[in-house]
Amino acid sequence: MMEELVFETPAKEALVDITDAVQEAVRCSGIHDGLCFIFCPHTTAGLTINESADPAVGRDIVRGLDRILGDGAGWEHAEGNSPAHIKASLIGSSLTVGVTGGQLALGTWQGIFLCEFDGPRRRRVWVRLLIAGKEELGLSLPH
Repeated sequence: MMEELVFETPAKEALVDITDAVQEAVRCSGIHDGLCFIFCPHTTAGLTINESADPAVGRDIVRGLDRILGDGAGWEHAEGNSPAHIKASLIGSSLTVGVTGGQLALGTWQGIFLCEFDGPRRRRVWVRLLIAGKEELGLSLPH
């Protein structure tokens, strides 16, 4: 099963907690045990798992990446968003999370975040679910 989730990001750079939307996709699938693959098909956004209890953590991640990759580094990419591309590459575009008892197998403080580095934009996230011990069901990618 594959589902496309769509999110409107609120700012140029932000971490958006998408845990509830991914969990709802798991619930709707009816899968009890298996794997949840999450993919972000964008070059200036990514996905990460981190603490979801304190929103300051997301803001600190954005600030920390800004300190590493400032805008004034003489980037060659003509669109002016080279730091966004590099941040997305560092963060990564996919995650795999176990599903146990119909729930995402995340730690107590963990959440799934869409990391926006070139927004605000409308972003897509694809969620693909596999049943434990079975072949993948009904997979088709959007065109």
